[in-house]
Amino acid sequence: MDDKARQLIARLAAAPDSAVPHLPFLHRALTLPILSAASAVLRLSLLLSSSRFRPRRTLPVPVVSVGNLTWAGNGKTPMVDFLARSFHRLGISPLLLTRGYAGGDEPKMLRRRLSDTSAKIGIGANRAAVASSMLKKYGYIHHSYTFCTEKNHSSTCNLESGKIGVAILDDGMQHWSLLRDVEIVMVNGLTPWGNTHFIPRGPMREPLSALGRADIVVIHNADLASDMQLKAIKSTLEDNGATCSVFYSRLTPSHIFEVNHPLQRLPLNVLNDKIVLCVSAIGCPDAFIHTVREIGPLKIDRLDFSDHHFFNAHDLKIIQETVRNLVDQHNKDTIVLVTEKDYDRDPEALRTLDAKVWVLSSSLQIMPHKEQGQDEFMRRVKEIIAVTGRGKLRTVDGATSC
Repeated sequence: MDDKARQLIARLAAAPDSAVPHLPFLHRALTLPILSAASAVLRLSLLLSSSRFRPRRTLPVPVVSVGNLTWAGNGKTPMVDFLARSFHRLGISPLLLTRGYAGGDEPKMLRRRLSDTSAKIGIGANRAAVASSMLKKYGYIHHSYTFCTEKNHSSTCNLESGKIGVAILDDGMQHWSLLRDVEIVMVNGLTPWGNTHFIPRGPMREPLSALGRADIVVIHNADLASDMQLKAIKSTLEDNGATCSVFYSRLTPSHIFEVNHPLQRLPLNVLNDKIVLCVSAIGCPDAFIHTVREIGPLKIDRLDFSDHHFFNAHDLKIIQETVRNLVDQHNKDTIVLVTEKDYDRDPEALRTLDAKVWVLSSSLQIMPHKEQGQDEFMRRVKEIIAVTGRGKLRTVDGATSC
């Protein structure tokens, strides 16, 4: 499927059914019936699937799942990064379990960003097998040493030992083979459920009733959503049996680096008098544009591609021509600005551009809201682990406990 087709499907998925009559006739006559039929097949296969009821593998360390009900733009990868750093600061070495699909841009980004921590990354579709292998290799710290005491006096020792203290299951909500202690569900505050149809007619991977499984719901891009949107999301949570804690998050920019110098840290204000072309292939490009606009460049233009898209020769030509037109129009140099995911997907392609290409580095932040800030978020995660961990027999073949 080419990028134009993926972008069309993404637009259809975001459009409510009331907007369908306004779409071009060919889209309605040809595309929608095919997508609707495929969605029905997916929904039926989910209902008939017995995988959810098969015995799940239990790891000897707590498992924190980060997932979502809809495709893309929910802040899942930034949350995995946030959790890994938070556990590291607590003296607990995290193991990140990721499938590594769509070119592997997310694990590449996580590996680069977490290189200064004790985090370990295991990549593979069979995440239970990957976890088993990693636990055998590094050993593990029993959860009672890390989560069931108010203070962990041996945190430095735990990090130095290299033993794993927690597993973070990336994109874990629909991954049934591993038992999890904490189910964190990410929701995009701007487009939470799209048109509520199943993939590919819409963005849904499971019905809204699955929200009832959540231990924690995090509404991402909450800083960009209106109070009415946030209230509607909370109402949907309540209507679908979710009695969990609700937190709010946003992406906060920290610095900029050039594609040829990834260890460099330029201050955000280097954009202040610049013409900027924002190029992205991510799930929620509007959030990227908003963040850049808040930094305050002189002028912003944009080129959006479908999520996880690899820039090919034709794309790079379009980017180059757009840069040239902006330079001619404003008589000033133009900066091509991309996200970290776009950089990590294929940095070599970006380096071929005859332009300055900079990367915006951002981190997830739990927004203070009615005393529901970052400290309360991690306190809640640890509390759930301490409660669920007491009743579970934790074994894995060949892994060694402390």
